[in-house]
Amino acid sequence: MSWYVKAIKNYVNFSGRARRKEYWMFFLFNMIFGIVAAVIDRLISSDFGSGVGIVSSLYSLFVLLPGLSIEFRRLHDINKSAGWIFIALVPVIGWIALFIFSVMGGTIGDNKYGSDPKSE
Repeated sequence: MSWYVKAIKNYVNFSGRARRKEYWMFFLFNMIFGIVAAVIDRLISSDFGSGVGIVSSLYSLFVLLPGLSIEFRRLHDINKSAGWIFIALVPVIGWIALFIFSVMGGTIGDNKYGSDPKSE
């Protein structure tokens, strides 16, 4: 949970690096909270007819910047420019590429985006 809170607190930090653990813990808790938000929407019948409700929409809006921030920093950890996030616009192939980038080990030692987060 501390990794999730760290990512939320770092929501405007688009520079630096994020470890795999930080990225995947944010992803895990984001999924859990997203499911909880969807269940709450169902319970209070607040969906807009499309299956997405007010609670889920507000939660998605809340984690938009932190999600982008941690994705940028994760790309920086493997010594890639944040511009690589646009590869996700390519259906399937782009998503697979971003997944592969997210499971790759970070650059050992310093790189042009900052110091190794494992050594901090």
